[in-house]
Amino acid sequence: MTRRRTGGPSGWIERAFPEQRLYLKSDDGTRFVRLRPVTQAAALVGGAVTVGWTLVVTAFFLTDAISSGSSRVQVARAQEAYENRLNALSVERDTRAAETQQALERFYVALDEVSKMQEALLESEQNRRELETGIEVIQRSLQRTVAERDTARAETRTALTRLENAPEAAAQAEARRADAETTLSAIVGALDETAAERDAAARVAEAADAEIARMQRMAELAAERNDRIFRRLEEAVETSLAPLEKVFERSGVDPDAILEQVRRSYQGQGGPLEPVISTRGNPNVVDPDTERANSLLDKLEEVDLHRIVAESLPLGHPVTAPHRETSGFGPRWGRMHNGLDFAASTGTPILATADGTIAFAGWQSGYGKLVKIRHPFGFETRYAHLNSIRVKVGQKVSRGDRIGGMGTTGRSTGVHLHYEVRRHGTAMNPRTFITAGRDVF
Repeated sequence: MTRRRTGGPSGWIERAFPEQRLYLKSDDGTRFVRLRPVTQAAALVGGAVTVGWTLVVTAFFLTDAISSGSSRVQVARAQEAYENRLNALSVERDTRAAETQQALERFYVALDEVSKMQEALLESEQNRRELETGIEVIQRSLQRTVAERDTARAETRTALTRLENAPEAAAQAEARRADAETTLSAIVGALDETAAERDAAARVAEAADAEIARMQRMAELAAERNDRIFRRLEEAVETSLAPLEKVFERSGVDPDAILEQVRRSYQGQGGPLEPVISTRGNPNVVDPDTERANSLLDKLEEVDLHRIVAESLPLGHPVTAPHRETSGFGPRWGRMHNGLDFAASTGTPILATADGTIAFAGWQSGYGKLVKIRHPFGFETRYAHLNSIRVKVGQKVSRGDRIGGMGTTGRSTGVHLHYEVRRHGTAMNPRTFITAGRDVF
């Protein structure tokens, strides 16, 4: 039977897919199945969609595999750059510390030299005052001698007058004249010696003035040199203090209470730095250089306190081997995720992030194999889902010590480390401490 062809999409489908019959032969007879054009078109479209979906999924899988390989290479390069940066920062820190120590030694040498010059200046001033006193005594003696000479001359003239008027007193007058001449000669000699001593004293005074001027110039040069030394020391202290202050800023920890606690229980070698000159009881003896030196010592003590606190904070990284971060700090799946997750291969070394004491080492519910480390100032770090534990309770550990290996124990979907930082039991974001530690370690 011939069917009438129609126009439109239905006609196109009938022309492209004419009706087919599929015959099925059995013992009971022969039957056929009619395949309409719409059925054939639907089957073809379904097959095309299936083949296209298969190609898209395959492309996604290939793209993901290629991206995963590239990410591992980038992580390895980033790790290498990170380690190089750490080494450079360590070398720079040692260089700054050595420069600070050398500058401090030069500062103490300069203080000794200034002290010696001040003693010499005071001694020269004392000598000058003694010379001025001697000159004044000589001048008074000279005035007295000149007055005595004038008196003797007047007496001589009186005696001569009397000789002219009274010949009988000539012998006595002659004797007195001879005595007067002898006295006058002695006075003239004394005057000459006094004048010589006066000239010598004047020369000594001029030499003393020149020496005082020279000492003043030396003191000015010493003051300029001290100012340069102070400036270099202050710059070095500020350079050392800036990254330590940035540690507290980035970690979000209030440094005032912690620093005050360190001051109260200071156990550093030699105790806190004492002032160069104490001002207790007599504040007028302190000069500007001494005040500047005492201020510099206070700054050095502040740097030392910041360093002690920074070394006690968990600023290290628990995984230094190649790894990737899989989960951050914050809400996740409707619950709070109190740490960071780092994924790597099984047995990857897990390191302590700060000095402390092992408070727990064993199995704990969803954490699996867990290590807790107690640190100063109320801090505690946790390392969960470990494959192995290499420490025991009560053991002292230092930053960078290996405490176990990465695993997937407890409630875990794969090999990774769950790392937490807590203070007084409150969870804190570990990323802020790890980021802050890059400025110091």
